[in-house]
Amino acid sequence: MPHTYYDFFAGGGMAGFGLGSGWKCLFANDIDAKKAASYRANHHGGKELLLKDVATVTPNEIPGSADLVWASFPCQDLSLAGKGAGLAGKRSGMFKPFWQLVRDLHADGRGPKMVAVENVYGAITSNGGRDFATLAASFSGMGYRFGAVVVDAVHFLPQSRPRFFIIGIRGDLRIPDGCVQDAPSSVWHPPALIEGHNMLSATAKARWVWWNLPVPASRNVALADLIEDDPKGVKWHTKAETKYLLDMMTDLNRKKVEAAKLLGTRKVGTIYRRTRPDAAGVKRQRAEVRFDDIAGCLRTPAGGSSRQTIMVVEGDKVRSRLLSPREAVSLMGLPESFILPERYNDAYKLAGDGVAVPVVRHLADAVFEPIMKRNRLALVA
Repeated sequence: MPHTYYDFFAGGGMAGFGLGSGWKCLFANDIDAKKAASYRANHHGGKELLLKDVATVTPNEIPGSADLVWASFPCQDLSLAGKGAGLAGKRSGMFKPFWQLVRDLHADGRGPKMVAVENVYGAITSNGGRDFATLAASFSGMGYRFGAVVVDAVHFLPQSRPRFFIIGIRGDLRIPDGCVQDAPSSVWHPPALIEGHNMLSATAKARWVWWNLPVPASRNVALADLIEDDPKGVKWHTKAETKYLLDMMTDLNRKKVEAAKLLGTRKVGTIYRRTRPDAAGVKRQRAEVRFDDIAGCLRTPAGGSSRQTIMVVEGDKVRSRLLSPREAVSLMGLPESFILPERYNDAYKLAGDGVAVPVVRHLADAVFEPIMKRNRLALVA
């Protein structure tokens, strides 16, 4: 029998792609109709998806009981790019009604065996660490043994995307020895997370575990491997538009382009627009280019500044354009068969709000599935 899960704030259902065929989604929820359409298009009609504000979902609308609850709740108020409202904010504050549903399921005798919550790195330090402490107290208060990790998608994909995951295991379940370690790991537990742990209450610390994730093999895919010669949904810039970007560069960044030309091979760079002071101290918009074969973190395209521009250099030929929708979802680890929304902004938003597929699979391999196996064996015994 497959493992079962609920997917809250489901978006396009990327968590499901990461969990794979060994898992069955009993219930999914999102408030965004466009994301819901993508979910249904890519999940066999998505009959399990309820299009509704999580704050109005009732336990009676959630069927059965799940082995895992996954929740990638909104990050805007916790993001370093946000206004710092944290869990008190309108969007990131949706964690509260979600967690009330977890409480209600427990009260109904359907408490999930495992709960995994995903958000941006800033969730650790938001409001001086108080938001992290609130998340920890939520897990601790429900009797979960829990811990947190920061996993960067760059271990698996050519995208810099560090994300915070807090994972709780119901108190009556056994955790295999290999899933935990005695001390934090420099790979998965950065200083901010260790400091956040040190600030927790004694009660929360008593239920804390340091999750032990294996270090993955070296990534074998580069950004250039995902870039299309004939993209759909975007057009290559005109020569004048590419020249405009080059003219916005400082001497240092233009030298990077010249160095890429000399290589004589196809080099793909990413361009970021930044406001920098010039020699006279006047702030000017600059184009900064990187040729490290890694895309920046995909974000939602509100306002346009977060749309990523690429520059492809092949000898003396220099071209530029926006990242295409297919390239964006490929950077999230989704398969070529994934059905894209028709509009560029909808596709890019879907990708920018999602969770990287291979990261979910790594967590399933290291934590979720070993715990399920250990406890099923215990029930048989």
